[in-house]
Amino acid sequence: MTNLFPNIDWADLVVATGETLYMTLAALLGTLILGVILGLLIYLSQPGGLWENKWVHLVTAAFVNIFRAVPFIILIFLILPITIFLFGTFRGPTAALPALILGSAPFYGRLVEIALKEVDGGVIEAAKAMGAKTRTIIFKVLLRESLPALVSGLTVTAIALIGYTAVAGAIGAGGLGDYAYYYGFTRRDMDIVYICTILIVVIVFIFQAIGDAVTRKIDKR
Repeated sequence: MTNLFPNIDWADLVVATGETLYMTLAALLGTLILGVILGLLIYLSQPGGLWENKWVHLVTAAFVNIFRAVPFIILIFLILPITIFLFGTFRGPTAALPALILGSAPFYGRLVEIALKEVDGGVIEAAKAMGAKTRTIIFKVLLRESLPALVSGLTVTAIALIGYTAVAGAIGAGGLGDYAYYYGFTRRDMDIVYICTILIVVIVFIFQAIGDAVTRKIDKR
C-alpha cells in the first residue's frame, strides 16, 4: 500500500473519513426532520389537502424551489454570515452542517411530497370516515403507508449529501474533500486524490446497500 500511495498519511486519512461520515450522518438527520416537515406542509396545504392553505402552500413551495435552484457551492457562500454567527467560523465539519442541511432538505422535501401523493386516497378517506384525527392520519396513514418511498428517497438524498460534503471540504469543512484538495490536488500528489475518491465511492455503495436493504424489509407490497 505504501508503494501505491506513497504520499498518504494514513492517520490523517482516517480522520478525514470520520469527518465525512460525521457530516453526512448529522446532516442526514437534519435533512430528514426538515425535509419531512417541508414535504408534509406542501402536501397538506395544497388545494383539497387536510390543511388547505394557499399562503402556507405558496411560501413553503417557494422556499423549497428557491433552495433547490441555488447551486450548493453558492449556497455555502450565501449563508456564511449565519454560519459564522452560529459557530464563530466557517471552517470545520460542524460549521458545514447548516449549508448541508439547507442544500439537501428542500430536495428531500419534494421526494416526501411525491411519496405522500402516492398514498391511496381511499385509505385516507376510510380513516376520515372512521373519525380519525388529522394527527392520526398523518402518522398512522400517510407516513406509514409512504415509508418505503420515504426511505428510498432518503437514500438518494444521502448519496447527494456525500457529494456535498466533498464540495464543502474543498473550502475548509474538512473530510475527504478537504484532504483530497489541499493535500492531494494542490500539491500534485494524485495518489491522495485517488484514495479519497475510492473511499467516497465505497461510502456511497455502503449507504446505497443499507438503504436498499431497509426499503426491501419494510416494503410489504
